[in-house]
Amino acid sequence: MSLSFRVRARRGDFSLDVAFAGDVRSLVVVGPSGAGKTTLLQGLAGLGPVDEVHLAMDGQVLIDSATGAVPPAHRRGVGYLFQEGRLFPHLNVEANVSFARPYATDPMDVAEALGLVDLDGFETRWPATLSGGEMRRVAFARAIAARPRILLLDEPFAGLDVRRRDALIPYLIRLRDEVGTPMVIVTHDPRDVSALSQAVLRIEDGRAAARPEPA
Repeated sequence: MSLSFRVRARRGDFSLDVAFAGDVRSLVVVGPSGAGKTTLLQGLAGLGPVDEVHLAMDGQVLIDSATGAVPPAHRRGVGYLFQEGRLFPHLNVEANVSFARPYATDPMDVAEALGLVDLDGFETRWPATLSGGEMRRVAFARAIAARPRILLLDEPFAGLDVRRRDALIPYLIRLRDEVGTPMVIVTHDPRDVSALSQAVLRIEDGRAAARPEPA
């Protein structure tokens, strides 16, 4: 699986210009806080203004601002897991997980997605009744329920205890290796790098600090 992207963006005095190309299904992006890691993911997902964005997989261009091929966020086939979870407070768990399914060609059943994160039977619960870890797992289920073409994960295991984290990692590996879903993972946790990465991209001050490294 070949993956390539470039994002250029500006936020006040901060500028981002990061590109990557390689034969990987899982790229882990690391770097200090404020380096631009989340800005990179948001640019690829269409969740923030950019000066330039390009994303291609196996030679198929999904997004290319140079040619005007910039579909809206909900049409990009990109799954996104925010750091904070960001559930819709006015929707129950089932409705939250179902949110992106109408835009998917082969969506996952809500029950299947919740089962993968050990939340069977939570469909009628409301976000206000969930613990922090439960909210995080619902957000994860929402990100995978649409079977995205690429999955962007921003600190994917924040707020989860070790048992829940260890339970989710094998599924991400199966998603990567068996289903073939590529993923870009932002993390500060060396365990995530060890478990999930096929290559590591370090960002500092909005720029790639060095050539991508094999994991």
